[in-house]
Amino acid sequence: MSQTLPTMMEQTIAKIREMVDVNSVIGNPITTPDGVTIIPISKVSIGFGGGGSDFVSKNANKQENPFGGGCGGGVKINPIAFIVVKDGNVRMLPVAAAANTTADRVVEMVPDVLDKISAFIDSRTAKKAEGAAE
Repeated sequence: MSQTLPTMMEQTIAKIREMVDVNSVIGNPITTPDGVTIIPISKVSIGFGGGGSDFVSKNANKQENPFGGGCGGGVKINPIAFIVVKDGNVRMLPVAAAANTTADRVVEMVPDVLDKISAFIDSRTAKKAEGAAE
């Protein structure tokens, strides 16, 4: 059974499509008993290659030239973050190696610091509103 390179490539791509779908990137939500929803996020990398050649037949009365070739592909899935939904608040928790430098640590702390500053400002605003209402 002789195959052509386009046929082999189509079959390989079809197999990759079977393995990888949107749920490979944005996972199915997981809900905990206390009402927290966790959604996994992943990075999908796909590599693909192929090649082939027709060979000249030594038999003069043969109509077709023999074909030799192949193709292949690979898929790599890395988890990169989790989206956590709790009490109407949405946070993204990255899955990464520990920060190696002070600058990396500072960058990682920025979202938490901003959340704390925002909560502090909101509480101060609420206290001022209560004082003005009395």
